[in-house]
Parts: sequence; structure tokens; C-alpha cells
Amino acid sequence: MNSIVLATIAVGAIGLVFGLLLALAAVIFKVNADERIGKIEEVLPGANCGGCGFAGCGAYANAVVEKGAPINCCSVGGAGVSEKIGAIMGKTAEKTVPKVARVLCGGIKGTATEKYDYQGVLDCNAVAKLGGGQKDCEYGCLGYGTCTKVCQFDAIHIIDGVAKVDEKKCTACGMCVKACPKKVIELVPKNSVASVLCKNKLIGKETMKICSSGCIGCKICENKCPFGAVTVTDNLAKIDYEKCESCGLCAKLCPKKVITGE
Repeated sequence: MNSIVLATIAVGAIGLVFGLLLALAAVIFKVNADERIGKIEEVLPGANCGGCGFAGCGAYANAVVEKGAPINCCSVGGAGVSEKIGAIMGKTAEKTVPKVARVLCGGIKGTATEKYDYQGVLDCNAVAKLGGGQKDCEYGCLGYGTCTKVCQFDAIHIIDGVAKVDEKKCTACGMCVKACPKKVIELVPKNSVASVLCKNKLIGKETMKICSSGCIGCKICENKCPFGAVTVTDNLAKIDYEKCESCGLCAKLCPKKVITGE
């Protein structure tokens, strides 16, 4: 009986000693977290989408305070969140242009030819490993929904074999941009009307063989744009959004109807 009591006392004493040591260590090695980190976390949306370039909202808040990261990186929260972070940090938030993701491919079913009938895993990364994908166009959207799986806001869906963004729901977090193996999704100014729905750089006659919706590099858009906002490089039209006035002329004149915004 005495041995049991002694053992109990010994264990208790050891536990007490270790407890005191842990408490002492906690005091000695205590890191005083900057209270601004917590305040910034409170104003962030908590989506943890990674669109800011950091692992999550907590990591971003820490980076703003500890590493001087820009205060306007949260596309989900938008300008309102940037202003709140700026108030906490004593900085003025720079004005940013709201953006949305846009899929630059118009090669829907019936317009883009295919090399084979894919029957495998419904994932763009998987089909891309098989000769670059089922489409003859090496630049086209594969349409197997990898982008839809990473979107936390239900803002992108596969329609007629091509991904399409619901711009009312899109927060421009950029996750779909990162996920797309073909790199056909880009972030563009939200108020932009015109976009070239093609990434194909083949010459016109070759493009027409594989996709009736592809840009043929005819330069009509470039020659007729009154603002010099459209240029054709490597057989592909590209819009300079800083110059574009959304007049819609390029879309109206495009013989292949590759440009949106008419």
C-alpha cells in the first residue's frame, strides 16, 4: 500500500515539475504576435483560396504585417477589404481594376475537331498527357472540368465542351488560371467587353482545318481599331485593355466571330 502511495506521489511530483518547466519555457520563449495580424484576419473573407499568392488568409495577414506584402492582394474581398487593411496598417490602398477570369477559347463541340474519343478520367491534366489532349488544336480548352473542381465559388462550368465563367460569381481568385494545363484562362478587367476567344498561333489556313471558331490572324481588327488597342502577333489577335474603349467594332468586323463584345 505504501509503495502505491509513494509511486503516486512520485508521478505527481514529476508531473508538477514538468508542468512548471513547460510554463517557464512558455514565458521565456513567448512570441508576442502583432495584434494587427489578428485584425487583418478578421476583415479578410476567410475563403483561404490562395488567390493572393499565399497559403491562406492567415498567411496573407502575417505577410502583410511581417513582410510588407501589398495590402490589395485579396481579390475575393475586393477594394473594401483593401481599404480596411490599409486602415489597420496606416496605409492608403492603391486603386485596382476589378478583374474576372475569362476562358479564351471558343472551340465548342462541333467547331473544334478531335483526334480521338477520350474515355478516361474526367480531368484535363489526365487527358493532356495523351498527345496534348483530344483536340487537334493544341491551344484549346479540353473541357474536362479541372477548373470547375478548384473553383470555390461555383463560377465556372463546362458548356458544350468548353469552360465558361459566370462573371457575376467570379472573384478573380486565379485558382482556375493556375489549374488549367492549357493556360487558356486569363484574368481580364471586369469592365472589359472585348476578348479574343482563341489562343491558337497557327497560320489562318491551318487554324481553319482544326477549328471553325479560331482566329485566323487576318488583321482586320488591328487595322480598323480606332484606338490602336488590337494587335496581331504570331497569327493571333490580342487586346490591350488599357487602350480598349469597348466600342465593339473589332467584334463586329471579325469574320470568324472570335472576338466578343459586339
